[in-house]
Amino acid sequence: MNQIFSVTSGGHSSARTGELVLPHGIVETPVFMPVGTAATVKAILHERLRELGFRLILGNTYHLYLRPGTRTIGSLGGLHGFSGWKENVLTDSGGYQVFSLAGLRKISDEGVLFQSHLDGSRHMFTPESVVAAQVAFNSDIQMPLDVCTAPGIAEREAEEAVVRTSAWARRARDSWRAERDQGYCGQLFGIVQGNFFPHLRRRSAEEITALDLPGNAIGGLSVGEERGLFRDTLFETARHLPADKPRYLMGIGTPDYIFDAVEAGMDMFDCVFPTRIARNGTVLTPDGRLVLRHEAHRQDDAPIDPECGCMTCKRYSRAYLRHLFKSNEMLGPMLTTEHNLYYIADLLAGIRKAVRAGSFSAHRNAILNRFEEGERARQDRR
Repeated sequence: MNQIFSVTSGGHSSARTGELVLPHGIVETPVFMPVGTAATVKAILHERLRELGFRLILGNTYHLYLRPGTRTIGSLGGLHGFSGWKENVLTDSGGYQVFSLAGLRKISDEGVLFQSHLDGSRHMFTPESVVAAQVAFNSDIQMPLDVCTAPGIAEREAEEAVVRTSAWARRARDSWRAERDQGYCGQLFGIVQGNFFPHLRRRSAEEITALDLPGNAIGGLSVGEERGLFRDTLFETARHLPADKPRYLMGIGTPDYIFDAVEAGMDMFDCVFPTRIARNGTVLTPDGRLVLRHEAHRQDDAPIDPECGCMTCKRYSRAYLRHLFKSNEMLGPMLTTEHNLYYIADLLAGIRKAVRAGSFSAHRNAILNRFEEGERARQDRR
């Protein structure tokens, strides 16, 4: 199997930089993927995403399957032709919806029977059908159907999820290989589960990595557990993943968790956090989060962050942004989304630079100490 990943620097810790070679271009890692659930990252143009440096975004197979459907997307050139996004796309599998839509699904060995949250119709997702859907999307990276579980479940339930996840991954691999033989160029990553049981995490990692897929992901973290448990499980799982393949930590996007991921040797991550809080009027700064709706910003002529180079900070005041949100103007979420994604892109560029220089730990401490001190001060003012 052709390698799609190479490590370009590291060695002072598990933190590393690399290059991910995909059908729509090279992606530098560590990389954050903005979430474009319905083939769009909300409140920002594709052109601006590219100008901010993003070369890989995430789409949601469950939502795209339901609307507009695989036939429509496939007939219009996959997600790239359909949406006009010319860079890479990773699509998830619907496995997270097994967790988040627990009241609307039924799991069996065959797959997952979903009841659509849109119209109540029923749809069967199998490992094979999920691969087929992502082939129709022409996904550059696709994920196999898996079982994501909640914190606090019994060990027996967690083990059942591992067994199913491994069995489904084998079926997905076989379908993906058949599609690859027909000319499909996208890559399939495995997903390690195991809940918060170290021996199940180790078992899942061994079973998934034995499939020898182009990359591997860690799922089932940042689902409501305490930070210490998150870190312990992350580091325990990451050490069982091959170092010569890309490692993807699913569903994280806050600065502290991003630094945790890089420290553990992860290369890729995604989350709705930066864009979702932006649409609600909260922005990220080196000194923590800033809530623009607060009365304190009514006559504040300062930018969000005087140190920031984004278009929003160059042109607009906190007072104006607050006005946009108070007036329910769509420009508000657009400007704050641009800022938060600039912040994340800049954060990752700084991390890559620090890893190359061998100063990741010092860089992490400096960035997080300032951010967390600002967060504490914000809480004290409330």
